[in-house]
Amino acid sequence: MNYCERTRIFSMAHRALIHLPHCHAAKLKLELTNVTITSLFSTLCHHPTTTLPPQPPPSPRKLPFTVSVHGRTWEDPYHWMSNTDDPHLLEHLNRENSYADAFMADTLKLRSQLSSEMKARLPPSICTPPERWGPWLYYQYIPEGKEYPVMCRKLETERSGWMNTFLHRHGMAGSKREEVLLDWNELAEKYGYVHVGTCRVSPDHNYLAYTVDISGGERFMLQVKDLRSGLHDPNIEVDDVVSLAWARDASSLFYTQSDENQRPYRVLCRKLGCDLVNDLPIFTESDSSFCVDITSTKDGKFITVNSNSRTSSEVYVIDSTNPMDGLQRLCERTSGVQYFVEHHSSLFYILTNAPLPDGQWSGEEYYLVRCRVEDIESPKLQTIILPDKDTSLCDMDIFNGHLVLFLNKKGLPLLCSLNLPFEIDFKNQVYIQDLKPWYFPLPLNTCSSVPGSNHDFLNTVYRVVLSSPVMPDVIADYDMSRQTYSIVHQEEVNCDSAGQSRIPPFELINNPIQEACIESKESASHSDSQRWKDFSEVYCCKREEVVSHDGVKVPLTIVYSREFWQKGQSPGILVGYGAYGEDLDKSWCSDRLSLLDRGWVVAFADVRGGGGGGRSWHKSGSGLNKHNSISDFVSCGNYLVNEGYIRKDHLGAVGWSAGCLLVGATINMYPQLFRAAILKVPFLDVCNTLLDPSLPLTILDYEEFGNPQIQSNFDSIFSFSPYDNIPQDCCFPSVMVTSAVNDSRVGVWEGAKWVAKVRDSTCSRCSRAVIMKTSMVGGHFGEGGRYAQCDETAYEYAFFMKAFGMLNE
Repeated sequence: MNYCERTRIFSMAHRALIHLPHCHAAKLKLELTNVTITSLFSTLCHHPTTTLPPQPPPSPRKLPFTVSVHGRTWEDPYHWMSNTDDPHLLEHLNRENSYADAFMADTLKLRSQLSSEMKARLPPSICTPPERWGPWLYYQYIPEGKEYPVMCRKLETERSGWMNTFLHRHGMAGSKREEVLLDWNELAEKYGYVHVGTCRVSPDHNYLAYTVDISGGERFMLQVKDLRSGLHDPNIEVDDVVSLAWARDASSLFYTQSDENQRPYRVLCRKLGCDLVNDLPIFTESDSSFCVDITSTKDGKFITVNSNSRTSSEVYVIDSTNPMDGLQRLCERTSGVQYFVEHHSSLFYILTNAPLPDGQWSGEEYYLVRCRVEDIESPKLQTIILPDKDTSLCDMDIFNGHLVLFLNKKGLPLLCSLNLPFEIDFKNQVYIQDLKPWYFPLPLNTCSSVPGSNHDFLNTVYRVVLSSPVMPDVIADYDMSRQTYSIVHQEEVNCDSAGQSRIPPFELINNPIQEACIESKESASHSDSQRWKDFSEVYCCKREEVVSHDGVKVPLTIVYSREFWQKGQSPGILVGYGAYGEDLDKSWCSDRLSLLDRGWVVAFADVRGGGGGGRSWHKSGSGLNKHNSISDFVSCGNYLVNEGYIRKDHLGAVGWSAGCLLVGATINMYPQLFRAAILKVPFLDVCNTLLDPSLPLTILDYEEFGNPQIQSNFDSIFSFSPYDNIPQDCCFPSVMVTSAVNDSRVGVWEGAKWVAKVRDSTCSRCSRAVIMKTSMVGGHFGEGGRYAQCDETAYEYAFFMKAFGMLNE
């Protein structure tokens, strides 16, 4: 998640209004001795010019605690911090906050200026384009001066022009009354903190089921609102609910519930209007390495119960018309094999990586199979589509007349549609290109393509949100029958003098079509009358390939101002994640202009372990291969300096959550590579966390990072665990750690322990430039809305500028 992720959640909030995107695959959230490192600093202290507070940093108490694993023994005097009920921990976190405030005191004016710039770029109000579903138009908007979205709908009337030019430019014109379904702002005022998880409108449009977290601990409570009366059902307040699915009768609501470790482990059904005291149990998963998720097929005819580990899955289906008939298993679990199911015309379409006989398929990437509904007792899977050469099949979506495929070719996203039903016998191997796909025209520099809700199975139009570091978010509708597209909306950016940006809105330029990855240019036909616009004449967005330690080429996206960047002189930051096969977010962020317009460079390293290169890219950077991620990140940092993109002593790093393992391990191994770093809700105490199976996510993470109960896994984990490898008596970068007391994914103690140990181990002056800022109310995903996010980002940018000695520049 980058600096603007929560802002994007609000500005593109329509993606979660009716239904989460039907993107099934997306549900699944050596030593470096041969890497040449250029010494970036002298042997003198890194921070001779950094202004430090007069008081020393906090010094927490130490208590004896010995850890012994596989014959290795070590002391962990800060183990006591993992007890979040210990009052000494809260006292220590408050002292750390006070020290951070003192350290950042001389940045107050700069932070105010940065925050003002960022807020000035935001439009006064934000509205998502309406999406049709049945007789209704559903949409969201953030009212002027408010932090959070309001979910709404209106009855549809005949419209001309695109929805009466977006309902009279967001005035939502017309005589039909607007209905407010859910107002986040009211919830925030009531509870102080709010995080709405899942929202599902019933098939008859009469009920809204949603989950809400009011603590930041991701303990979501289920509530159901009658949209006709506007009243909530007082009998439905179920805790620890994660996913939801309605049956076709609109009165049977299926949901998953978490255990004490926040693992969704069972499915229950609530019958609205029924006097039953207890909800009906449907399915329970006893294997603690598997989580349960439910969803509806696009046509609404089946509910799928998916039991998933990080690498394996099993799928059951429920007849949505007769939901009390029980469930049937469609796909049996096999180690290393995953399945994602849709339904169309009495056929199940299944995305899988199951190995094929005779070596036809290795099991590394996905392909598409199908089977008849009547064969569910002994499913005979028919292989129908294999991806083309150098292309990964990442996901699918399905409509009455079309199948949409999400592809990745050489690290770049592609989308295409295929006509249904298929007019081919599939007796021989069939590749995507054999089915005459229509490739969606995409902007040339697209880094992100996220589907809209696309809830209507009968629709022929597919909605996608497109974005890049130099292109504000575009909402595009692709007409799969006519093979044309239209631009529905593009995010507004106020680039006036108050926003301190050099680019007025009229300097947005047309962005050419991405055709380099498409074999047939005819398949990229498009409407010349409409083009997305971007800032590529003002800001450069380059994609380089960096050679890592083993010769593998790592994608590196580099963004800078064409006017203010100076070769060999500009400061910059490198962002990385590299875990769970997740794509690194490189979407548009208007806050970033405050760095680019000051001559900074922002770079994104798509290291192994993350997404962008299919399952094999993820696998080659996880488990025993985790060192590859670190090598990739090091190579990208060196490339930025050696090629003159960033000044040799002005490179910073940013990691978030599991991405902090990447940054933290790199800092330990090469403390002179970065001048400063920001570690947000950091996963740093990796070995100790994975040794404690009672913690949320620990068992699930064995497939991602390894199980330390196995010695080979332990040796690998212990070799890169940031907390266990802090170098002794050396100069260290300035680091800001952010955390949250209610974070249930990464314990607040991970950052606190790491900061304390850094101060014990490294240069006494350097370690005084290591600070920790803890939220006392939020959780893993932060707190506050779009304006509060500007303040948080301004704080982070100001930290970098101070650490680089640039407060007065």
